Amino acid sequence: MQDIVAGCCQFPIKPGEFQDNCDTAEGMLIELAKEECRLAVLPEMWSCSFPYPVLSEMAGKTPAILNRMCKIAADNRLVIAGSLPEAAGQKIFNTSYLIDSTGKIAGKYRKVHLFSLYNEQRFFGSGQSAHVFPTSVGKIGMMICYDLRFPELSRKMALEGAEIICVSALWPLVRIEHWSLLLRARAIENQLFIAACNGCGSEEKITWGGASAIISPLGSFLAQAGPDKQRILGTLNFSEMSEFRRTIPCFNDRVLEAYRPYDRDHDIPS
Repeated sequence: MQDIVAGCCQFPIKPGEFQDNCDTAEGMLIELAKEECRLAVLPEMWSCSFPYPVLSEMAGKTPAILNRMCKIAADNRLVIAGSLPEAAGQKIFNTSYLIDSTGKIAGKYRKVHLFSLYNEQRFFGSGQSAHVFPTSVGKIGMMICYDLRFPELSRKMALEGAEIICVSALWPLVRIEHWSLLLRARAIENQLFIAACNGCGSEEKITWGGASAIISPLGSFLAQAGPDKQRILGTLNFSEMSEFRRTIPCFNDRVLEAYRPYDRDHDIPS
């Protein structure tokens, strides 16, 4: 697998202003493509943020937005990942879409872990699965924001062959140290690349933390953004990933018997 350049489009999302947000994203994506970027990640709910009174209306705009992004992907030979509101039946999901460089949707992921502190469960349906999708730049899994705090999800994708996990987020500044630590942990423990795009700017009483990052399987920052609008780029060295996995074969050294649930009636602690 050849090295590829991955990038993130970190910008302040205007609540409910889908046209402005789409224009901003498109401009940043095209600029990344000019810099030889082949994988670009957008923030969580990048078309509209979380304008709950008009969330259904925003979800209705998503099919047209996806069509626009598919054209950008094909015209610029760019793989694009990012989260948008998805209407499905009577529910709305916070869904990350993965668009391949052919302009076709390679896969989607509905956010599994809804952030109860912000009452997301009142407004969104919860996803029930996570998968790995083949693309022109490698095998990609996706997570959204709060998912980072649940290592089981990324481990499942790693065991299914993920080489890159794309993370879209609106992570607040007040907990931004957790964001950076968790990104590195997910990369190191699964020996894969993380491309994570956060939002920035302020919205009502919340300031989003920025600090988008591209991280190597060794936990090194290949690129990291500051707190404001910014494009970042980092080169993913797949040979380095393969060598690290050979040197420290974590997947081969797993002891599945030790991870099974504790049985109070039959297990005697040593």
